[in-house]
Amino acid sequence: MKYMDKAEFDKVNTFGTGEFNSAYAQYFINDSYLNPLIAPGTSTVPMFNVTFAPGCRNNWHIHHASKWGGQILICHAGEGWYQEEGKEPVSLTPGTVINIPPEVKHWHGAKKNTWFAHIAIEAPGENTSNEWCEPVTDEVYNAL
Repeated sequence: MKYMDKAEFDKVNTFGTGEFNSAYAQYFINDSYLNPLIAPGTSTVPMFNVTFAPGCRNNWHIHHASKWGGQILICHAGEGWYQEEGKEPVSLTPGTVINIPPEVKHWHGAKKNTWFAHIAIEAPGENTSNEWCEPVTDEVYNAL
């Protein structure tokens, strides 16, 4: 379901919007928000509710790991997009689960006409790191 009205979206964003994502704002087009579901530094499995304003998406990026690692997205409110480099985009709706293996260049974010939220789980692994790449161009995004 699509939500342009933030107050209506807040009713279905079960895990809460959280705070403006200032630490990673440089890697997002438009506004995103983070709500940690587990206190940072208290678990080997970080989990955040990530909320995207309409049209918001993150840059292409890669979750590196020498073993295991990657990221899991559990979509629960609004609608969004996920795309791996060289593949067709995937429409994200509540209940969609995306398993992103390490070393896969990808991006994710809201559709242009709705708020969107997913839980992001950083899968534990060895020698993990994130590499932020170029922004998703308006040309690519607006063609969806």
